[in-house]
Amino acid sequence: MAQRATITQVAQRAGVSIASASRALNGLTSATATVEAVRAAARELGYIPDATARSLKLGRTLQLAYAVADIGNPVYVEMMAAIQEVVSGAGYRLLVTNTGDAAGTVDLVTSLQRGYADGMVLSPLRVTDELVAAVAQSPVPVVVLGRMPESAGVDTVAPDSAGGIALAVAHLHAIGARRIAFVNGPADTIPGRVRGGAFVAAAGPDAPVVSAADFTAAAGHAVAHALLSGPDRPDAVLAANDLLAIGVLHAADQLGLSTPDQLAVVGVDDTELGKLFRPALTSVDLGASERGRRAAELLLERLNDPHKKPQQVVVPAALSVRRSSDVKGEPMADDARAPHQQDQEGER
Repeated sequence: MAQRATITQVAQRAGVSIASASRALNGLTSATATVEAVRAAARELGYIPDATARSLKLGRTLQLAYAVADIGNPVYVEMMAAIQEVVSGAGYRLLVTNTGDAAGTVDLVTSLQRGYADGMVLSPLRVTDELVAAVAQSPVPVVVLGRMPESAGVDTVAPDSAGGIALAVAHLHAIGARRIAFVNGPADTIPGRVRGGAFVAAAGPDAPVVSAADFTAAAGHAVAHALLSGPDRPDAVLAANDLLAIGVLHAADQLGLSTPDQLAVVGVDDTELGKLFRPALTSVDLGASERGRRAAELLLERLNDPHKKPQQVVVPAALSVRRSSDVKGEPMADDARAPHQQDQEGER
């Protein structure tokens, strides 16, 4: 059996002291060059830390939790990959779980008192007073992906959703869309409230808004089918996330609407699924990987210095234009309607 590499060998390969190598592998140093050198040496040597010994020595489980509303949602998967890369490099295992409903999210945070994790990255859909209190009372650090009241005193990483929605609406106006509708998820959630409010601010109070039962493709399809079959069919739809937008595209296809000529569609989150869909989905990039990376870094920093001032990080948004709204600079036709609507008007 091959002999395991030791921390001494890692330190020698990296050209640092054993203490420095240990601190770098445990996320206890901020010297970037040292951390990179030590991690590179560990990879080259195939070094595997003794989890039990490290846990006893540090008084930690060396496990971190990542809790989201839907572990199947592509945007959460993208964030998870970024978090995993950061924390595994610091010697931690990542536990992934669903938050459940509002009460379930509170219970999950409260369960941190059992000592199964040294900290948590939490992405709640709904923020209640009970959740704020549970986070404040947590015995281990919690970093929130999203927004929390400043009084909560926790590190947060949030996207510039309002800026991203404004970019999308401006893009749709630029291609000639004049009847823009918004397909939202549940309006009582944080993304539903923020993105819905941003749409009204950008498109005006008279722009139609419909709320789906969930942030899923099936829920998006259900509300979009009714929206696109109505007499005042929009010529563009902005959806609160990519899954809802894919549901809209599916409904448009069933109704015989040509995308983007008769209906432009834009999503939010810029997921790989949206890029692979046909037509490829124009989407607002809210920096999922960057948000995950920053949240993981903040959690490690908080573990290293529990008394540091809480940080509120906002990740900027960008717009990725693809076929679902790319009309090659040509304005959308004012008389573009669903085929059955054109036929009905021709018979009058």
